[in-house]
Amino acid sequence: MIAWLADDSLDFPPLKQALTDPDGLLAAGGDLSEARLLTAYRQGIFPWYNPGEPILWWSPDPRCVLFPGDLYLSRSMRKRLRKTDYRVTFDTAFARVIAACAAPRRKQAGTWISDDIFTAYLNLHHQGIAHSVEVWVGEELAGGLYGLGIGKVFFGESMFSTQRDCSKIAFAWLATQLRHWHYELIDCQVYNDHLASLGATEIPRAIFAQEVARLRDRPCEHAWYFSIDRDAVAEGRA
Repeated sequence: MIAWLADDSLDFPPLKQALTDPDGLLAAGGDLSEARLLTAYRQGIFPWYNPGEPILWWSPDPRCVLFPGDLYLSRSMRKRLRKTDYRVTFDTAFARVIAACAAPRRKQAGTWISDDIFTAYLNLHHQGIAHSVEVWVGEELAGGLYGLGIGKVFFGESMFSTQRDCSKIAFAWLATQLRHWHYELIDCQVYNDHLASLGATEIPRAIFAQEVARLRDRPCEHAWYFSIDRDAVAEGRA
């Protein structure tokens, strides 16, 4: 059995109480308030559920992460990054990015990015906590991602691409800029081949939680704009 979260408390159960099947399911219930979401992320917990279900809270073991300095770019990807047919921005189209991340899933049985999720993360964006990366080809929003910046950890949530390699471009620019800002960890939540091809790896949940606890209160004194250029990204220079 998993814990049911009380409406009048922000407490989560210890991570070690998460189920192994399904991997990482820790609790249900509660809400998507700013306070609860921040409490969750600061402990290495995130929400994921289908519309019509209770809110489900997860902390899988192992945890997929990318250490910014370990970003891997193939020779062909480096060549693609040097081209000048695209531009990359921070936080200029957050709502469009999250909507685009949800759109492909609407063709399936459902999407985890429900209206409630959309509203909750948009509110976090307005508070300066949730951020988006946009890749533009001409005037088209061709790729991007969004997530939360807490201390010196970036908690990635979702990415999309309508043109080849554009989600990889967004991720490469993000990782390089975060490294420049001395971030030490990007949370990728659950392993997949796409992230692994960029250098993501898995670490034990206990180690992940320790790293989050170490980094979550580090000061962030930077504005969210790109101060690097495409050559720096392609060459792995922070």
